[in-house]
Amino acid sequence: MQDRTSLSSWKALVKHAEEIKHQHMKELFAQEPNRFEQFSVELNRFLIDYSKNLITKETMQSLFELAEQTEVLQWRDAMFSGERINKTEDRAVLHTALRNRSKSAVILDGENITEQVETELSRMEIFVNKVRRGDWKGYSGKPIKHVVNLGVGGSNLGPQMVTEALKNLSDHNIRTHYVSNVDGTQIADVLRPLNPENVLFIVSSKSFSTTETLTNAQTAMRWLVSAAFDQQAIKKHFVAVTAKPEKAKEYGFSADNIFRMWDWVGGRFSLWSAIGLPIALEFGFEKFIELLEGAHEMDQHFRNAPLTQNAPIILALIAVWNSTFLGCQSHAILPYDQTLHMLAAYLQQAEMESNGKSVTWNGEAITYPTVASIWGGLGINGQHAFYQYLHQSKNIVPADFIGSVESVTPLEGHHETLMANFFAQTQALMCGVNEKQVRADLLAKGRNQKFIDTLAPHKVHSGNRPTNTILLKKLDTWTLGSLVAMYEHKIFVQGILLQICSFDQWGVELGKGLAEKIHRELTEVESSCQHDSSTERLIQYYKQTKQQLS
Repeated sequence: MQDRTSLSSWKALVKHAEEIKHQHMKELFAQEPNRFEQFSVELNRFLIDYSKNLITKETMQSLFELAEQTEVLQWRDAMFSGERINKTEDRAVLHTALRNRSKSAVILDGENITEQVETELSRMEIFVNKVRRGDWKGYSGKPIKHVVNLGVGGSNLGPQMVTEALKNLSDHNIRTHYVSNVDGTQIADVLRPLNPENVLFIVSSKSFSTTETLTNAQTAMRWLVSAAFDQQAIKKHFVAVTAKPEKAKEYGFSADNIFRMWDWVGGRFSLWSAIGLPIALEFGFEKFIELLEGAHEMDQHFRNAPLTQNAPIILALIAVWNSTFLGCQSHAILPYDQTLHMLAAYLQQAEMESNGKSVTWNGEAITYPTVASIWGGLGINGQHAFYQYLHQSKNIVPADFIGSVESVTPLEGHHETLMANFFAQTQALMCGVNEKQVRADLLAKGRNQKFIDTLAPHKVHSGNRPTNTILLKKLDTWTLGSLVAMYEHKIFVQGILLQICSFDQWGVELGKGLAEKIHRELTEVESSCQHDSSTERLIQYYKQTKQQLS
């Protein structure tokens, strides 16, 4: 398999990056008044403007050649067709099959998995309707009013992000709550105001061996049984979502209370499966289907749009350009929409767990920078917190600005103020302000020369800071599904471009294994495990101090 750095397009991009670093986006806009038309893509539900990146026609031509030489389109087709592209785990990658609204056959190991997905969706629909109608009763005969999802990582972040984003669509018939942290404070805070008689718990774990989730599940079961005085109450208040139904059965769940997911679905891409049960319970099954339809719409775009108009591919190419060739080490997700306040956290897991790798498909050490670290938060709040760093730090941080033309809560005067900031920030990050402009402005304000000489250097903004603008028409179920699917495909394409396996997470597994060993030490008097001196002394201090405090 050809090393990425030996590709002609890669070599061209390395050379081009050195040349373009000396240019400023302001100059590019002056030279190319039609940059927006050249470097934007309009989709059914939103517009993407990537013109405020340090790119030219030559840049994009070389990036598209890189996509061709790394066979992005062939890998895309292989993913959709069910080939085992997750090489380290010998698995297919088929989260797209979960939202295959065309219901076309997808064959894996001789079976049409579309039929399996449709069967599980039907089970979800029956269950959701039963709960929402009040036909599913708790141990005392009362209908369910609250759902508590117990999961962590992909079994939590996706559903919770969607639930928060669509809150305005809830009829409040069912209220969903999320517990992910094994710190007892979170589950105690969630359960304290609830009545056990009308609470349904969803234990979401792909492997059904996640320590954090099962610890929370045991606490929730004790809480329920202590109120019901009946162990059998668990059957009326607990369901499971897992790819290991036999483990859930061993844990005491009946087959009727277990919803299935599959090993060909990565946890961080699983909200489209029964992992999305909390979404369907809060908003109704039809809204969950709308979410799938929006994602399927993006899947079709990704499969059929030409390379030069393919939104996920373009965003992936721009990301690789900024991180691998221009050396930007982090990337900010900045929604100007309160409903998307969890999007940065969701995408942080999706991208960093997928592509935070340092070896190629062949297990060889990667010699080039790979993906940036993902962080961010609500744009308006960020302006009064970390935007100082974005504007004037020596580190360049590319950013995605995400806003909506129409607000989901149209209060007079609010949305225009919000969006004025939205547009102003990308312009300011791109243009900046030089010392000559600063001095002229201070002089016009009547400042004396000494004051100007002292202050001017502090007010200079170099600009030339890359941003993508994603402008939604309105945030609804279809749009959210399409937006999330676009980012999923962007992550996949980045992995192909960089020759990274995006669908394993061995770094997560290492910490889990060590935690299991240390957990035994924390609960036993004698310790037989060997650690480095720091870890050994920390464990000793913890146990000794805990004993003194008890």
